Amino acid sequence: MTSEQILASRKRVRSRAPLRLGLAGGGTDVAPYCDVFGGVVLNATIDRYCYATLEECIGETVEFVAPDLGLTDRLEMDCDVCPSAPLLLHRAIYQRMTQEFDLGRPSVRLTTVSDAPPGSGLGSSSTLVVSVVEAFREYFSLPLSEYDIARLAFEIERLDFGQAGGSQDQYAAAFGGFNIMEFGENGRVIVNPLRIKEATQRELEASILLFHTGISRESAKIIDRQTHHIATGSTAQIEATHELKEEAIAMKESLLRGDLGQLATVLNRGWNAKKKLAEGITNSHIEECFTVARGAGALAGKVSGAGGGGYILFLTDPVRRPAVARALEQLNVGSVQPVHFVSEGAVAWSLR
Repeated sequence: MTSEQILASRKRVRSRAPLRLGLAGGGTDVAPYCDVFGGVVLNATIDRYCYATLEECIGETVEFVAPDLGLTDRLEMDCDVCPSAPLLLHRAIYQRMTQEFDLGRPSVRLTTVSDAPPGSGLGSSSTLVVSVVEAFREYFSLPLSEYDIARLAFEIERLDFGQAGGSQDQYAAAFGGFNIMEFGENGRVIVNPLRIKEATQRELEASILLFHTGISRESAKIIDRQTHHIATGSTAQIEATHELKEEAIAMKESLLRGDLGQLATVLNRGWNAKKKLAEGITNSHIEECFTVARGAGALAGKVSGAGGGGYILFLTDPVRRPAVARALEQLNVGSVQPVHFVSEGAVAWSLR
């Protein structure tokens, strides 16, 4: 058999999972708040993805590759722990999946690529984990539902890897579409798909503008502050988180009615409540972006994700959207991008 034939005969699968926009309620899915009070989040997946490729390697080799980050890592068969390894999250996924399903030590190469940079606020790290779990499901024919995939991804990132955060991102990536999610104690999650009218979805796409602030932030630090405030019983932060939950329910009603004027009001109220959760959610640069966008005609906005940087979602009259885009571009930082919603969650396919 020629080398080309050997390469062609190797087993390979590829997967993708969509990134999400957190529209309302973000932060209520983080413990201890959701364990005590119950959380509600409304989010929607967009046409940006995290991809994973899992392929057979010849010999006793396990490789991890992230070409978008310029990083490569290799797992030695006789050593699980290497604190200085460049792709520790990839290692954590491999180790959990192989142990959870008694797969032994398969010789594979895992390659991941993300359409969003780290710290974007679009849930990229959680979506990457979902995409890899989906690739393992396809490669090893594992009996995993969307709930199973999301829960596994949550445990890998939050418990095994130790990255602070909630669980909306994993469930959004696994299920796809517009969803309102309920979070309770002991990890209970219920995903409720929303049947948004096509006209409402089209108008929302025409009205939304995504602006990358040019700042990448570490969401874990902000979430740690938020968690500390809730755990220590800070009345102001708890009340603000209650407000965020109420805004998620109000936004659901606005979307189902197709009332984008009311949605803008809800979006603004939610952003004002979110800024009360912890230090670092906003800063002078973010506030300048809001001032410029509103001055050009933006109706509402919020930072996607934990805050501190990444993407800002602005809602505009579609006729005013070009003016808002031009005004933001004159800041000479970041970039303006349109957005389209997708309904499909994580998927995988074999490559032969």
